[in-house]
Amino acid sequence: MAFPGDVYASDCSARDALELISGKWVMLILPALARQPMRNGTLLRYIEGISQKVLTQTLRQLERHGLIERLEIAEKPAHVEYRLTPVAYSLVETLSALDRWAEHHFPALDAARERYDARDRRQLRCDSRVAEGGPCSVE
Repeated sequence: MAFPGDVYASDCSARDALELISGKWVMLILPALARQPMRNGTLLRYIEGISQKVLTQTLRQLERHGLIERLEIAEKPAHVEYRLTPVAYSLVETLSALDRWAEHHFPALDAARERYDARDRRQLRCDSRVAEGGPCSVE
């Protein structure tokens, strides 16, 4: 199957898809909904740290782009559930792999960030000494 898009071309709308799915909340919401359809409150409890406002905005974006469906359930009490569309299911395995990668590699990423920040702080102190006319060497 030939793919009509070229994400390296500035006018390719596939970039919009990349922008949408690269959001951290999208990367958590879609795999959560792959487990089962969920109500808003269930998603809010399941995905710690997301606000109601951000969850609602993200669900609307995902619905607009055809990745989730909003189902109005007429039971008593009436409620709404969200579920993945077939096109979203084709994406979940990839997103879940990214989630697992992040869970596995976050210690190395944290350590690298700490080393970088420490080096940056040493450089700032050195720059300050040089500005005051003093010597400095950063190792």
